[in-house]
Amino acid sequence: MKLLRIGPAGRERPAALTGDGRLLDLSGVVRDYDREFFVEGGLAAVRAALEEGGLPEITDGDVRVGAPVARPGKVICVGLNYRDHAEETGAAVPARPVVFMKDPYTVVGPYDTVNIPRGSVRTDWEVELAVVIGARARYLESPADSAAVIAGYAVSHDVSEREFQLDYSPQWDLGKSCETFNPLGPWLVTADEVGDAQDLGLRLSVNGTPRQDGSTKNMIFDVAYLVWYLSRYMVLEPGDVINTGTPAGVALGLPGNPYLRPGDTVELSIDGLGHQSQTFVQA
Repeated sequence: MKLLRIGPAGRERPAALTGDGRLLDLSGVVRDYDREFFVEGGLAAVRAALEEGGLPEITDGDVRVGAPVARPGKVICVGLNYRDHAEETGAAVPARPVVFMKDPYTVVGPYDTVNIPRGSVRTDWEVELAVVIGARARYLESPADSAAVIAGYAVSHDVSEREFQLDYSPQWDLGKSCETFNPLGPWLVTADEVGDAQDLGLRLSVNGTPRQDGSTKNMIFDVAYLVWYLSRYMVLEPGDVINTGTPAGVALGLPGNPYLRPGDTVELSIDGLGHQSQTFVQA
């Protein structure tokens, strides 16, 4: 299933995209795609409603697409999880996952504008595979248990301000948690439809120039390992989001460091998970 949220910011309604391109309104079935949705068996309810048919179709012309997960409790990020990205930034390839947190209020829609923070000169891009947790995970026994707690996947843009991140604090959160710094979506694609999450292409371009072109097969720590690992140190709750790292091609590692400026447009996509596009504006 491809689940999405449609409407003005703060007033989105749940919807689903069918295989033939129709947009179906699910607001009569579930309230929203949030923690309670997963806890209360919302995925099964939506699947049953889609199979039964008769859902109203959304035919509005130009409708905003919101983030497919409402109010994630946590956004957990994994840094330097692609060997080529670690090498381009001059960092050592990590022996254990590099974990940091991102303010959940950074999450916005996939086509919303993104703010360049005041005083920023090093705003950077990162296309990432996001994992959405669908069931509580605490001290999983092995990576083999991870699949049972994954609801699905989405495209995530882990926007970063490198000066804030690397120069202003020994921890990374300061440069990762600026407002609008995590466009998510357009869809939450359920795990059964994604198939092998370790064989997805990721791409990103800036003003039409290709910058990132990688594959999740090149992760240092794969999705199953990351979910298991994180569950050993924190409780993963339904609706939490895990950003799993980015491949090479960020401004920090490119000649001349072509950081983002107002008016720049970034486009990104992951195989089977859809496409994002954001214009950057001055905060």
